[in-house]
Amino acid sequence: QVQLVESGGGLVSVGESLRLSCEASGNTGAINSMAWYRQAPGKQRELVAQITRSAETNYADSVKDRFTISRDFAKNTVWLQMNNLKSEDTAVYYCHADSWGIVLVDYWGQGTLVTVSS
Repeated sequence: QVQLVESGGGLVSVGESLRLSCEASGNTGAINSMAWYRQAPGKQRELVAQITRSAETNYADSVKDRFTISRDFAKNTVWLQMNNLKSEDTAVYYCHADSWGIVLVDYWGQGTLVTVSS
């Protein structure tokens, strides 16, 4: 089992920055990749950024060159640095991890709200 706890959400203005954190606990040694997803009101949850165990990253086109995902294995923590925020970035942001057991298992945090006001 893996537990994920996000922090860092809040209310910011367009153009400002925010940094989200996600700390993993439990069976962290089996974690494969970690990622941030988001879900805006009335929309489906979408992948924002992902980082693999080998530190390869993948970003949604809408956040490339503005968001940066990073990971510290020793601290079992992943961050999402969000710069030049836009109103369309408003959403609940969820931390995700997949972890090897018999099969790959998905884990989710409780979510943290990011509101970007224009």
